[in-house]
Amino acid sequence: MAVLGWNQKWEEAFAELKLEGAQPGRIIADHGHKYRVMTERGEGWAELSGKLQHELGDRSAYPAVGDWIAQRFFSESEKDGIIHGILPRFSTISRRAAGSVPTEQIIAANVDVLLLVAALNLDFNLRRLERYLVMAWNSGANPVILLSKADLCEDPEQFVKETESIAPGVPVIAVSAMEDQGRDQLEALLRPGLTVALTGSSGAGKSTILNWLAGEEKQFTQGIRESDSRGRHTTTHREMFVLPQGAVMIDTPGMRELQLWDDAGGGWSEAFTDIEEFAAQCRFGDCRHEREEGCAVQEAVRSGDLDQKRLENYRKTQRELKYQATKEQARQRNDRKTSGKKETRRGKGEQRRRFELERD
Repeated sequence: MAVLGWNQKWEEAFAELKLEGAQPGRIIADHGHKYRVMTERGEGWAELSGKLQHELGDRSAYPAVGDWIAQRFFSESEKDGIIHGILPRFSTISRRAAGSVPTEQIIAANVDVLLLVAALNLDFNLRRLERYLVMAWNSGANPVILLSKADLCEDPEQFVKETESIAPGVPVIAVSAMEDQGRDQLEALLRPGLTVALTGSSGAGKSTILNWLAGEEKQFTQGIRESDSRGRHTTTHREMFVLPQGAVMIDTPGMRELQLWDDAGGGWSEAFTDIEEFAAQCRFGDCRHEREEGCAVQEAVRSGDLDQKRLENYRKTQRELKYQATKEQARQRNDRKTSGKKETRRGKGEQRRRFELERD
């Protein structure tokens, strides 16, 4: 369990659940209604108890890869069991799930370091990386950007400089599994007890990086389309692996598109901290950074200190997060109204039944 990151902090959190007969475990793979769980007995399967499902309600509260859980085994010798509790998360990587109804999709939980992987090929996109940084800063994990497939690029250092310009304070590492480039810098992050997760677009090389660090093929990989460097979905579910360096790594399916969920952790400001610093120098506190007199942000664009496209993405993600927050608030209000109506109807039914019993 210590290899998976179990420590005194988790021991204390587990004790607070006060679930007699339960044992701690960690979710290492999510297969929908069933989970692969690692406990002191080894690897087994588990599913949620009916009571816990009712208490959790929202799907986003269900266990995710990386969660620590409380499980009761089916017998004294079995490894399989039922999940009766989830320990509080210290970090949550999430995005908006696909579909018209806004719902949160948990990618991984309790991650210390989030590796944002972007390939140095035709699919490289700074604006997309900015969106991943918003997600990372909101998660509570520490972001690190990996520029993969550096062997395909004539001047990877130039891409490193460009990436550093949109990610102040975030480590940027160019790596190549084919040429063993950047391995020392990457392995310095893989300290025992830490949980590291990989995320990025399809075809960025996440599973290749996992296999490279593990020294064996943990995940199946396949090539990309040469015409546009877009990847195929090879990894189909989120799964955790123990690395020989001592850390554990979560591999996740590639994303065609990253829809941001919320900004509870202030990730938007953190991802665009340079623009926020310029904004603090504007003459007016409510400056929209458009045509206002004394706008320090527009002056930074004119002087070349700020890229116009970065400013446009700043505005775009701000609008998206505000819209998402409004939709989610409306959904929660509607859920409360619906819940109240159900309780009222149930109450009237109970009164009617009591009246009939008394009349009889």
